[in-house]
Formats: sequence, structure tokens, C-alpha cells
Amino acid sequence: MIRLLLADDEAMIRAGVRAILATDPTLDVVAEAGDGREAVDLAISHHPDVALLDIRMPVLDGLAAAAEIRRAAPGTAVVMLTTFGEDDYIARAIDVGAGGFLLKSGDPRELIAGIHAVAEGAAYLSPKVAQRVITQLAAGRVSRGAVARDRVGALTEREREVLALLGAGLSNAEIAKRLHIVEGTVKAYVSAILTRLDVRNRVQAAIIAHEAGLVA
Repeated sequence: MIRLLLADDEAMIRAGVRAILATDPTLDVVAEAGDGREAVDLAISHHPDVALLDIRMPVLDGLAAAAEIRRAAPGTAVVMLTTFGEDDYIARAIDVGAGGFLLKSGDPRELIAGIHAVAEGAAYLSPKVAQRVITQLAAGRVSRGAVARDRVGALTEREREVLALLGAGLSNAEIAKRLHIVEGTVKAYVSAILTRLDVRNRVQAAIIAHEAGLVA
């Protein structure tokens, strides 16, 4: 079972999302919050596998709540769920350590797929968000590519292999299968990669992999 925390200030939205999640028997909503501060408190007390957070909430917005949850409950992955697709929100969500970014206007199947991906250690962006990120990367590839290649150059050959697969969107289990190693070893490699690249999460590492040309 994947244990979930659901946070949105609109009760009807929470009910709708909960109904979608109920279609997957492996998902269990263990706590609900109506604002960002309550979401942080519940994450600390319940230790869910994934926190699904709306961006615009009272008391503490979703981005600030995500940052606190990642610090106070590092075992809880964060997925941002919003009606807003502005570039600023996407960038800030990545910066605070969110592993997924989904739009409320997306297909309900994206919601379930995104939660499973993030719970398994992968990153997940809805297709519309991914396209915006790719566009941003393409616009800055020339100026940032050299910097990214220098950063990646500090990794071992095996770490670069893992980073390339991570950048392609594979989960830890999928990387382990591809490289014929155990999943625990992949987790160790990913942790070392994040430390060496000085990034907070897999999404930021994946962006560097793309900028460095490790991923087509």
C-alpha cells in the first residue's frame, strides 16, 4: 500500500481527488489537510509515503509546506497538484524538492501514475508540464550545457550511467533491472549523485542529465 496525505483547502476538491484515488486499491489516504500548516503537522505525525499538495492554500502555501515536509519528514515524497501551470510554479516546486507536478486539469490516470512513480523513487511531471520544462531546457541548453557537463564530469562512469537512466525517467527498480544490480545499490548511487551534483532531488538531477546531453 502507498500511504497518502491529501492537502487542499477546498473540501469538494479533496473529495474528488479522494474518489479518483479510491479506484486504485493500492492507494490509501491516511490523512487530509485543509491548509499547508496542517499538512506539515500531519506529515510529521503520520509519515505518509507521498504528500499530495495543492499549491495555493491558506496559512502556509503548498510550496512552503513542501519545503518543510522535505526537511522534517524526508521519507515522504511530495507531489504538487494545481490548476496553475506557470513556469514560476514549476521551477519553485522543483527547487523545494517536489518529486512530481500535476495539473488538476489533467487525466485522472496521470494522477495515479504520478503517485506510483514518485512513491517508487522516480520523478513525474504531467505531459503539459514536461513540455514546458523541455522548452526551457532547449532555450538555455547552449549556455548551460557546458556547466552541466563539467558537473557530470565529476561523477564516476557508473554514476553517469545511473544519472542517464534517472534522467530518462526510470525508477530505482527499473534502473536496477537495466544495470543488473540490486535496488539498494541504485539508491546508494542516486544518493551519491545528488550529493556530488549538489542538488536536492531527482528532478533537478534529471535536468542536469538533459543539459549535459546524457539523455536524448
